[in-house]
Amino acid sequence: MIRDSLTRLFASVTVGLRWLVIPAWIAAALASVLYLPTLGSGEPLALGGLVPKDAEALRVGEREARLFQLPLTADTVVVQRDPNGLSAKVQARALARALAASKSQQTSTGIAFALPISNALGIFPGSRERGTTVLTYLFFGTQTTLVDRVANAGLYASRIGPDDALVGITGPAPARLKQYEEIDSHLELVELATVLLILIVVGLTFRALGAPLLTLFVAAIAFMVSDGLIPWVGKQLDVSVPAEVEPLVVALTLGIVTDYAVFYLSAYRRRLLEGLDRVEAARVVTARVTPIVATAGLIVVLGTASLLVGELEFFRAFGPALALTAAVSLLVSITLVPALMAVLGWRIFWPGVRKHELGRASPGDFSSPVREAAARFVTALPVALVLVVLCSSLLLLAATGLSHTRLGFRLINGLPSDTQEWRAADAAGRGFSPGILSPTILLIEGDASRTALVRLEQELGEQEGVAGVLGPREQIPHVPADVFVKSDGSAARFAVIFDQSPLESGAIHDFRRLEDRLPGLMRNAGLQGTTAGLTGQTALASETVEAVVGSSLRVGIAVVAVNFILLALFLRALVAPLYLLAVSVASVAATLGLTTYVFEDLLGHSDLTYYVPFAAGVLLVSLGSDYNVYVVGRIWDELRERPLREAIAVAVPRASKAISVAGIALAFSFAMLAIVPLDGFREFAFMMSVGVLLETFLVRSLLIPSLISAFGRTSMWPGRVRRRPEPDEVAEPVSP
Repeated sequence: MIRDSLTRLFASVTVGLRWLVIPAWIAAALASVLYLPTLGSGEPLALGGLVPKDAEALRVGEREARLFQLPLTADTVVVQRDPNGLSAKVQARALARALAASKSQQTSTGIAFALPISNALGIFPGSRERGTTVLTYLFFGTQTTLVDRVANAGLYASRIGPDDALVGITGPAPARLKQYEEIDSHLELVELATVLLILIVVGLTFRALGAPLLTLFVAAIAFMVSDGLIPWVGKQLDVSVPAEVEPLVVALTLGIVTDYAVFYLSAYRRRLLEGLDRVEAARVVTARVTPIVATAGLIVVLGTASLLVGELEFFRAFGPALALTAAVSLLVSITLVPALMAVLGWRIFWPGVRKHELGRASPGDFSSPVREAAARFVTALPVALVLVVLCSSLLLLAATGLSHTRLGFRLINGLPSDTQEWRAADAAGRGFSPGILSPTILLIEGDASRTALVRLEQELGEQEGVAGVLGPREQIPHVPADVFVKSDGSAARFAVIFDQSPLESGAIHDFRRLEDRLPGLMRNAGLQGTTAGLTGQTALASETVEAVVGSSLRVGIAVVAVNFILLALFLRALVAPLYLLAVSVASVAATLGLTTYVFEDLLGHSDLTYYVPFAAGVLLVSLGSDYNVYVVGRIWDELRERPLREAIAVAVPRASKAISVAGIALAFSFAMLAIVPLDGFREFAFMMSVGVLLETFLVRSLLIPSLISAFGRTSMWPGRVRRRPEPDEVAEPVSP
């Protein structure tokens, strides 16, 4: 009763102050645009934000830098290649250009050092070609930003003549910036496509012009506020908010606001047709729908905030941004939508609803005997048990794709194939081997004989997945003698070149196998008493994937706990939340399995982008509980005055239309992210849209009603359903 009293009070205040609520939100949106920074003004997240800050590979890299003045790896590479062969003059000019850059740009913001290598030298075992390719590794000062690195690399490449077979600039740093540029250049198209989608879906649903325009107006207000509030809060908390979060904010805002607007408008349309005046209908609907929307919204807010438990700065930046987006969307929806309903009335639904139709409908006009009969049939205990087994089997079958899900860093290979970063990486791999862009460095510390080091180098080269090794055995022209062995003999290093792209799952797998075998290889080489460490992009990628997998357990526990607590409080039960969450987790597993089948098996990708299953899984569990609240809340409400099967038969058909429309709008909102031509975004768009559609049409429409029927009133334990108050005790409720 306390909750009912509070919701009635909230409804009365919100509707009563409608002429204040509307201009207040407009003023807040304008103030955000005029006085706060925007998401688009941020910098792309630096490469360091993609890996664990305490990664062992970083520490090994720092020790290597202290011990050896000449670096062996870089995140920016200039590629020259001619399949018919590079002339000696072209290769000489590449060497001269690198030497000149190293001498003239010894600054903290420019190129500190340039190192050219050629496959004509014959020192790279495993090279696929001979005399066709020159790679120039560019090294920068520690304070050089991502944008400055790529800009300086561009200046360096611009000095290469048209006859010197320049392919382009590549490496993790240029690829990272290119990803940001692709996102930024396609953002307006994503926004436009999503807006048109909502106009069509909501417009057709209500056969009206006002309903989709109201929805988009509310979504625009929510986005304008979030667009300024997120970077402002980030600045106050000294948290970097990457500019790449903006497309996700757009999709999440439009999806959530559309969901909640559909819930409100479906109920409001019915009350108007039943004869309530516009203000009273808005008040009754607000009192009825707001507890459901508020609980659902809090689940999404706290679920996305759980990303803070993750290890990576990437998730710690995205988590609060998405949580703030959900919070703003929720607050705007539960205040601005009711206020607009009370002002506009039946005009929202014109021409689908005309003024002369108001008050002519009866409660029976909103029920479908066919749908209710079908609901009674599927919730009969034998049928319900069959549906539970069938739906669960389908989810488990889809989830079998998890068994071969592979994760990798698709920084370069995830770009469109017509970008210079992709083409340059492909050319480097053809001239040498795919791993040449970022060799893995093995650092040996301690006194060791050259004989033992050469023996280790030979054994390293014989390992599966290794294309070649550079080390103490090589004598490279124009390179200092101590490049591989420190002059005092206290340390040595090897450059291990894998035969797969250094950031893909295959190279990560080869790296882990080598890491496991390394102690035995050192013993066999006679290097007892020394210590070994591995660094490089593949080592960092391996630790990052491990961190994501490790974080998934902690974040998963946090998300499930938050969802369970809020569901238990809303439903006043412990049993139902348990199987509702179990089904949500199974649905996420099925969605990830389908994503693996489509992208790895059907489209031939080597792996999935490492953050996609993690981030999409958190959102899907939270959004799944969002729909749980709506569907099960309707059933619980009908149980106040009906037997269980009849309550399901009445509640589910009445809620199904709103759920279907909301689910389609949300799924398609996320699907629009596939417009961004990056593998990571397309994987995320697929997983989110398919996951939402699974939740909408399989889980919420069939599996959940069947489970409630199978568990019976045990679902409500230890709570009990209370009698519905009489009409003179509380405003007449509505059923959306």
